[in-house]
Amino acid sequence: MDLIDSMTPAATHEQKMLTETDAGPLVHHLDEGYLIDFLTNEPVKDNGRERVRQRILRVLFHEYQIAPENMARDFPVKVGLDSRTRNKKIDIAVFAPGTEHTEANLRRVVVCKQEPKRGKNVVKLRDLDQMKSEQAELEALLGAEDFPERRHGMWTDNLDFFFIEKESGRFGATYHQRADWPLADGTVGSGQVASAQQLRRAEPEMLKVTFQRCHNYIHGNEGMPKDAAFWQFLYLLFAKMYDERAARDGSPRRFYTTMTEPYDEPGRAAIRARILDLFEDVKQQYAASGLFRDRDEITLSDRALAFIVSELASYDLGRTDIDAKGLAYQELVGTNLRGDRGQYFTPRRAVKLMIEILDPKEDETVLDPTCGTGGFLHATLTHLHHKMQDEDGTLGLPDSPEQSERYRDRLRAYADRHLFGADFDPFLVRATSMNIMTLADTPGNVFHMDSLAFPRGHLSGVAEASKRIPLAKGNAPGVVDVLLTNPPFGADIPVSDESVLGDFREGVAKSWSRDKETGELRESANLPGSLAPEQLFVQRAIEWVKPGGRIGIVLPNGILSNPGPADEGIRRYILRECWVLASIELPVEAFIFDANVNILTTLLFLKRKTDEEKTAEELGDVISYPVFMAVAEKVGVDRRGNDLHKRAPNGDVITETFEETEYITISSIPRTRVVKRSRPVIDNDLPLIAKKYREFRAHHPIPGFDPRAGKGVGE
Repeated sequence: MDLIDSMTPAATHEQKMLTETDAGPLVHHLDEGYLIDFLTNEPVKDNGRERVRQRILRVLFHEYQIAPENMARDFPVKVGLDSRTRNKKIDIAVFAPGTEHTEANLRRVVVCKQEPKRGKNVVKLRDLDQMKSEQAELEALLGAEDFPERRHGMWTDNLDFFFIEKESGRFGATYHQRADWPLADGTVGSGQVASAQQLRRAEPEMLKVTFQRCHNYIHGNEGMPKDAAFWQFLYLLFAKMYDERAARDGSPRRFYTTMTEPYDEPGRAAIRARILDLFEDVKQQYAASGLFRDRDEITLSDRALAFIVSELASYDLGRTDIDAKGLAYQELVGTNLRGDRGQYFTPRRAVKLMIEILDPKEDETVLDPTCGTGGFLHATLTHLHHKMQDEDGTLGLPDSPEQSERYRDRLRAYADRHLFGADFDPFLVRATSMNIMTLADTPGNVFHMDSLAFPRGHLSGVAEASKRIPLAKGNAPGVVDVLLTNPPFGADIPVSDESVLGDFREGVAKSWSRDKETGELRESANLPGSLAPEQLFVQRAIEWVKPGGRIGIVLPNGILSNPGPADEGIRRYILRECWVLASIELPVEAFIFDANVNILTTLLFLKRKTDEEKTAEELGDVISYPVFMAVAEKVGVDRRGNDLHKRAPNGDVITETFEETEYITISSIPRTRVVKRSRPVIDNDLPLIAKKYREFRAHHPIPGFDPRAGKGVGE
């Protein structure tokens, strides 16, 4: 048994904790109330407005390719005329490349405001007509005709984003709302017209904000229910990714907008015509997979459709890191499905731990038979992507365009051949397919079926699943190498259908009693009329993997610790059929917010025994082997889902400072920049548990029977 006594976050090689350099020791922590400035690498006071400014600075660098040396914070300019002239500071000033930071060289201005508090309801986004004072502030900073080259302005509070462009003429300056900013001066394509618009890789936090803004606009401004808004956004997201793929194959782009189209009726009508034509091709392309149906349609108003297209069009999702896309998508899914469908949402930190422990390989088949929103399948693709980066020695750094294309091809091939999911809910089947699409450019293999009734059932995915992922029963070889699942569990949803229970009568669907004199467990003649679904899923998971296959399953603690004969009978079944690799107990906080499950849970990891191994044990060749066991006390969140931070003895939040290397191409020139960043330390035991498990396995091989050596391993 391996006990975890102390938990501290481990640094990775791409995000090193600062210790010391040749110049001397570096800061180990920041005083509470400070963060590291992106431009200067020096501490600045932390407040709501500063956090917005720091996020936008990163966006300007990563997305718009504006070099840090061409930006300044709190730059003073003169605002007003004659006697009313006064000095005012620009939150972020952008200058002509390679010039001095003077008013004459100022080209763009950014106004940052504190992010408003978000309530439980979706916030309605404002348009420029509702922001007269904010627009006036931008116009004043841009100045009048005296500065004709100072043209572009942005206003944001991280919820609303507005862009304006100044046009200087003979009779003064006029200001026009724009859908976006052009890239930095000197880059290819100004973005003013569709033919010249250059797509940009999304910065992770900004992509998440963009997804949220799109959904909020549909739900808050169009008045659609959450589910309807969710699907309207996914239709357009899918169309965007399809358009990018078609463009790579030489087809003209259709998912685009000029800078002016979203702001007049003819322009919005032109956007609608392009998008509806594109969506018909999308439906036809994926009709055979069942991902889209004839009755699926985009029902947004012209105004809302133009807003969504203008938000997404400039991004190159194919080149955007899959970590960023996955985080943004999962955040959107969690917002929509937590609560009424929260039982399907497995917390990301628990998913990540399970993936790290089972470590699926690129030639191994992975299945989640209760995939819900696709968290395990999504995490498998991310895990493989990180392994590809590790092979190239670039883990933690942005992918180059060549790497993006190569990794995407490999992930698409993997998802088509080796990645499988299933769920009883058709809504979730489609949501998972789109989840996979965002990462691997393919919907993968997600089947609409009842996994406990499989291979029987009337649902649409049963026939194809029977061909692709047969159960490993009897002499059937099976195809699944790794099975990960968080099945529905609870006595309030028992399975009582005998047509289903009959498949489990030789395994877990039995009655057990205890001999009154000896206390020995024995099988009873009375068969149970119902069982909790998690009990059945233990057997179904084992049946699905091939001998030697690995399993990770989320279970309520009772099934592993209750002294009653029924639960002991299931534990005996597990020990007869599998080697136990690890058992990790989680606190109630792990699932109480994300899945509305207020009980202790355990992550159980198994390896299915071969027939030879079971026969050897029956003949008395019993292997004694150690099992990794751990109890996580903290998982990074409290009961309300808020981040849980480590604190010093005086109660202050502990903040860590780390180095991060950033790569970007500015004006066709590759740039490397090492920056210091800071963050509160999340109080999460799971990363250290994963590390301890790897150390444990280095000393204790996975148990099994080696017929060549004639003895068991793992002893």
